[in-house]
Amino acid sequence: MTDALHELRHLRPYADLTAVAALLPAGRLVTPDDHDADTAPVLWMSDGPAPLGLWEKLHREHPNTGLWPLLLAPLSTTDAAFRPWGSGELQPRDAGEPDWYDPAALLRTGWECSTTPGGEDGEADPEESAELAESIAPFTDGWPGTAPIPEGPGDPDRAARALARELLANNAHLRIGLVPAATGAEALAACGWTGPVNHEGDIAKVSAVLLDWERRYGTRLVQVGFADLELSVGAPPEDDDLALRIAAEHLAFCPDNIFQGVGTIADYAPGLINAEQWSFWWD
Repeated sequence: MTDALHELRHLRPYADLTAVAALLPAGRLVTPDDHDADTAPVLWMSDGPAPLGLWEKLHREHPNTGLWPLLLAPLSTTDAAFRPWGSGELQPRDAGEPDWYDPAALLRTGWECSTTPGGEDGEADPEESAELAESIAPFTDGWPGTAPIPEGPGDPDRAARALARELLANNAHLRIGLVPAATGAEALAACGWTGPVNHEGDIAKVSAVLLDWERRYGTRLVQVGFADLELSVGAPPEDDDLALRIAAEHLAFCPDNIFQGVGTIADYAPGLINAEQWSFWWD
């Protein structure tokens, strides 16, 4: 038995992993750094950069293996520990289950928390209120609700594999990871990723929204960094109105994208039209 096959069986003991194990470079299992003696590993990670084309091969094998491939990025390119992956800064025990949560309710709550002006005393400063209204226009009357599903399902698998090729071509520091999960969205909760901890403490809520986007927009999680995500999009919006509605969802999900990015939903939305990649980062 090869080392890779032995390691993968800790993650998926009853799956047929022989073919996948033969594809893998040298690597190791990753266990959360605050683990007890009986804590199981949560993912497998390569020791070096991910070879071109490997993510696509592992993605094709996912229905057989139940191991979702991720491109893993470190905190910085000079980070010898390859945080959070190599250092095991993962907390799966703190995560709930994605199916505990209603994604539409989560987005509504995220919108209301992010767009309600006022400091600790609860009183809104007029200047702050005016700036906030400009940032969230045209939705100044409140949460507009989740966006309608675009016409046509697109091709989520093609978009995911194309994005993986592009990301690998542009970043030689990415490693390959394998997480026992049915989808990329669920892989975040399964491994206990803590990237948005300053915004959301239960990663299962993030996974719940991503699962909803998988169904509605054909998104797939391709890359995960210290506090950032890269998704492919199989069915991106094709017009201004739908892009604005999806931009509101992005603000509700990750307000840093707008408030620390371009500044307004109106400026953010055009970049979503026909875009087959969505990027998120939390401060």
